[in-house]
Amino acid sequence: MIDVACALEYLHHGCSSPVIHCDLKPSNVLLDEDMVAHLSDFGISKLLGEDQGDLYTKTLATLGYIAPEYGLEGLVLTKCDIYSYGVLLLETFTRRKPNEFEGDLSLKQWVSYSLPDAVMDVVDTNLVTATGKGLQKELDVVASIMKVALDCCAESPARRTNMKDVVGKLQNIKIQLLAC
Repeated sequence: MIDVACALEYLHHGCSSPVIHCDLKPSNVLLDEDMVAHLSDFGISKLLGEDQGDLYTKTLATLGYIAPEYGLEGLVLTKCDIYSYGVLLLETFTRRKPNEFEGDLSLKQWVSYSLPDAVMDVVDTNLVTATGKGLQKELDVVASIMKVALDCCAESPARRTNMKDVVGKLQNIKIQLLAC
């Protein structure tokens, strides 16, 4: 997931004009033989020009991963990719798809309601390997990752973090995990 965050950071901040992927989802993340993640399928991506104000589109991405402003208004921002990344991060660590919930409940809400006290209820148990005191440390790390994901999924684009901060936070969490 850090590889994907780094790719988005490059697209948003490392190019002369920001590139917005617009359809970030699991099937657009490919793993090579070394398990390094790469973004693919830039078919509906958008290039945000320097002099451009707001960018709108009628092309919709995949349901469950679409930021509210993109799905409702067609407004394309780098913050839309951040929202999708947050959903992808939640999906990766819970092993639950964003569209498998009934009624008004969403993946984001399900995780949010479970943090910080019931992390074990939402995390994919295949990811938890420790026992005893180590288990609590691993659950704290997972809770930190879920917090980053939820920050990415804020309803308002203004409240969402940016990919530079996401990369920094995830790299710090990785260091904590390796210390467990």
